[in-house]
Amino acid sequence: MHVLATAGHVDHGKSALVRALTGMEPDRYAEERRRGLTLDLGFVWMTLPTGERVAFVDVPGHERFVTTMLAGVGPVPAVLLVVAADGGWSAQTQEHLSILDAWGVRAGLVVVTRCDLADPGELMDELPQWLAGTCLAEFPAVSCSSVTGQGMDELRDALALLVNAMPAPEVQAPTRLWIDRVFTIRGAGTVVTGTLAAGRIAVGDELVVPSSRHTVTVRGLQTLNEQVSTVEGVARVAINHRGVTVDELVRGDALLTRGAWAVTDTLDVVLSDVGQGLAAEMTMHIGAGAIPARTRRLGDRGVRLSLRTPAAVAYGDRILLRDPGSRRVVGGDVVDPLPTPLPRRRGAALRRGDELAQMAISPDPDAELERRGIERRDIFITLGVGLPKTEAIEGWLVAPRTRSELSRRIGQLAAEHRRLHPLDAGMAAGAVSRTLGLPDPRVLPALLQPPWKLVGGRVTAAETSTETLPGPIKTAIDAVRNRLADNPFDAPTPAELAALELTSEALAAAVRAGQLISIGGGVFLTPEAPAAAAVALGALDQPFSTSRARTALQTSRRVVLALLLWLDATGVTRRLPDDRRELCRRPDQSPLSN
Repeated sequence: MHVLATAGHVDHGKSALVRALTGMEPDRYAEERRRGLTLDLGFVWMTLPTGERVAFVDVPGHERFVTTMLAGVGPVPAVLLVVAADGGWSAQTQEHLSILDAWGVRAGLVVVTRCDLADPGELMDELPQWLAGTCLAEFPAVSCSSVTGQGMDELRDALALLVNAMPAPEVQAPTRLWIDRVFTIRGAGTVVTGTLAAGRIAVGDELVVPSSRHTVTVRGLQTLNEQVSTVEGVARVAINHRGVTVDELVRGDALLTRGAWAVTDTLDVVLSDVGQGLAAEMTMHIGAGAIPARTRRLGDRGVRLSLRTPAAVAYGDRILLRDPGSRRVVGGDVVDPLPTPLPRRRGAALRRGDELAQMAISPDPDAELERRGIERRDIFITLGVGLPKTEAIEGWLVAPRTRSELSRRIGQLAAEHRRLHPLDAGMAAGAVSRTLGLPDPRVLPALLQPPWKLVGGRVTAAETSTETLPGPIKTAIDAVRNRLADNPFDAPTPAELAALELTSEALAAAVRAGQLISIGGGVFLTPEAPAAAAVALGALDQPFSTSRARTALQTSRRVVLALLLWLDATGVTRRLPDDRRELCRRPDQSPLSN
């Protein structure tokens, strides 16, 4: 199917033309037919001689209904611009031309109608001058009369050529259906209609309304009054759904594939017309929507729009800005649906304008990630620029340059922390993440470069060496080790450790340096002690009691209890129900068989 909008100043001539082509009445209201004035969007269709089906969205021509006209034209890929031979080129025709040119319409026809009332020759000759410099300049033009039938076959042939030349839609694209009509049907509920430009909708699909974030479920689908289970763009679609009432939807809302579109109230746009300034307050038209927006110029061609209500947009979307007061229109292309706040530095707006001009040339996901530094992968997908080469870290994309800089800063932070706190286990990971402004602490481990690593929730280098211990502490640790050299299990008491001025921080540093091990209960031994204990306990008759172990190890009850519990926990010994133990393995062996 193909969908065209019919635009033009003389409504009665336009509606009559569509009526003659399709055999259907585009004016839905009796007042429209009585006054010969299109007040709202009309929807009709036909089958060409080639078998192609064409739907028409008939839009109002009167200047008071320009917003409605824009809602009909916005989502439609091609247009018929209708001019009456007996009326000639009018100011309102010129406004429609300006709007279509600002939209950047790339396919269509110009039709001079009512040729039974006036000779179309003069107007046909003038068309190239009126259309010069616009995107309609190369459009074919035909003349006809819906009353006498003159030229109608030529018009049908021109329509066939037009639809045959139009590019195939992207049926695999995510869905975005701009709603142009909302109503209820007794027994069916809420129904919305719109032009599906790309993608696919099926019964049972769940779609999201961006303005409210509500989810709707598709209960039924119609296209051209036919019930279907699936519809692909380009098509006119009517959807019966549940989840949102008729009062919660308006023309200009959209139904979206979840997670596929950026829903935003701020976006950056590159304008097509840079010759004039912009009003501070304008209306942004996108699809069938009309949203009040504040404008801020960014360089020569860029503008940042702050919308009153969020809209679903993506890179490359065409928008139109209209000043309701002056009726001036200017078109533009979205190049950043989710821009970051501008720095509060002199010249930031100009620099951003230069960036936007480069971004408008073609989408570059790697360059866009470099500009953002860090971005969630699911958010980046909604920008519409594709995905960069960078692999995601816990769902986050980190630009290579940003990653390198963050790694460098982590090294600086950790080194400075070690200098100021030599006995500390390292800088807390949470503190590092907060200092760097990381959006997710799970990203931190991937940013660490040797010698830094994450141990016990702290950023530290390789195990602390004795050279990093302050002199007095190293001397005290050496004294403990000399004592243990004479008897590996003669561990100093907490009071003796305190007398040596070995605080818990100093002892923890000695453990990290590999000088001591902590077996619990305030007992510190050398790393070689467990193997020596296993040898001594292995010489006993198995199983053995705690008392016999104490005698064999020549130590206190405090130390032997802590040591046996440590050996139990590491699988060297096994505690029996009668509170005796047996040796399972030595610390450097695999567990012994039962």
